[in-house]
Amino acid sequence: VQLQASGGGLVQAGGSLRLSCTAPGRTFSNNALGWFRQAPGKEREFVASIGWKGETLYADSVKGRFTISREINKNTWYLQMNSLKPEDTAVYFCAAARGSIMTSRSSNYNYWGRGTQVTVSS
Repeated sequence: VQLQASGGGLVQAGGSLRLSCTAPGRTFSNNALGWFRQAPGKEREFVASIGWKGETLYADSVKGRFTISREINKNTWYLQMNSLKPEDTAVYFCAAARGSIMTSRSSNYNYWGRGTQVTVSS
């Protein structure tokens, strides 16, 4: 299953973007879902996760600025990004986990999207 992420783009610092992720042909209503990002020259890092009951987990660097949510009936999850900073510039990947509990460990995710570029200018 290839997840499809969208919504990236170029935005000025302080602006907002909303990323979306869909999973054609597969239902993840009982799975934890997440977002990761990878900046140039850096390793992929955890951004946010949402469990099947709606509980959420965030990286400290985005806490208070980003919000992860899901629409089970649409099989879609989102990352609302506010107060964007240049250091948020990265390729953002959506992912679906094997289990149902929110998790920051990339090894717990077995489905990944191709990524969408987010660029924040200063």
